[in-house]
Amino acid sequence: MSDRELDALRLRKLQELRRKLAEKERKTDEPDSQQILNLIFKDRAWEVFRSASHQFPEVMSRVRELLVKEATSGNLKEVTGEQLYLFLADLGLKVRLNTKIEFARHGELKSLEDKLREELHKT
Repeated sequence: MSDRELDALRLRKLQELRRKLAEKERKTDEPDSQQILNLIFKDRAWEVFRSASHQFPEVMSRVRELLVKEATSGNLKEVTGEQLYLFLADLGLKVRLNTKIEFARHGELKSLEDKLREELHKT
């Protein structure tokens, strides 16, 4: 390998390191969107957000940007799970949430399915 090729290789490596360093500095200057959402999300908002993100990833990335923008501008102070669910429904997104109905009996939690199964076996 000639000196000229070696110098070109070193130059490329140096440029790549500078680019990575600049990218890292840019990322540390911008607040993390998750941290911002942590400040405004209350109750079950994260549960609704994660379910919606799983079901509608493209739309929810845009919704995330919108929520972060409004929160950083001070227009949005708090979002509950119910508010987020209704907002997404207004956008036409029918978010399916995992729901369970459980009964407490004699210190034991049983699902509605288990309770009905027991009742059917008794008769």
